[in-house]
Amino acid sequence: MIRLGALLLAALLCCNPAAAQSAHDLLAGETRGINPRYLLQDPNGRSVTNEDFRGRFQLIAFGYTYCPDICPTTLVEMAAILKQLGDQAGRLQPIFITVDPERDTAKVLKTYTEFFDPRILGLTGSPALVRRAADNFRIRYAKVREPGSENYAVDHSAGMILLGPDGAFIRKFAFATPVDEITAQLVEIMGAYQASPARR
Repeated sequence: MIRLGALLLAALLCCNPAAAQSAHDLLAGETRGINPRYLLQDPNGRSVTNEDFRGRFQLIAFGYTYCPDICPTTLVEMAAILKQLGDQAGRLQPIFITVDPERDTAKVLKTYTEFFDPRILGLTGSPALVRRAADNFRIRYAKVREPGSENYAVDHSAGMILLGPDGAFIRKFAFATPVDEITAQLVEIMGAYQASPARR
């Protein structure tokens, strides 16, 4: 469905440049209500917001460093996407936002994300700010404690969310979407934005 939408978008761009203004709407139709805003901290303790990456695409995933499977898989996929994008990777900022700020300090996140690719930016913050960011992106998460133990896991939504250079939500890639498919769609979307005077 998304690939068909992307092809339709390309046809519209070729036939009518004015239709490029609807590019975002065509690709975002599957998810409504996302408010792509966050105020968090980078590994150096600097405040970071969604506005800091204007002019670049953002590929965002939520997770945590103690995650046994989904999160490392997602970051492996992010690193592979960056590699496949080649020279175009500079147009994309990959971001990993923790849902476990009590354990995922800035230093812990930096070590974790750099293991997969140093271009992946790990963001954390106070529990309240992390919760607000997750709510804005419609990400659900909750601690699950082991019986009789202080140890816990965090159940959370998976997948990757794409924002455009204007900071607007474009689409969400479901968890386990093949890397080749994500990369191909990113190239199509990047090309659509590049071809659209309204979105440069």
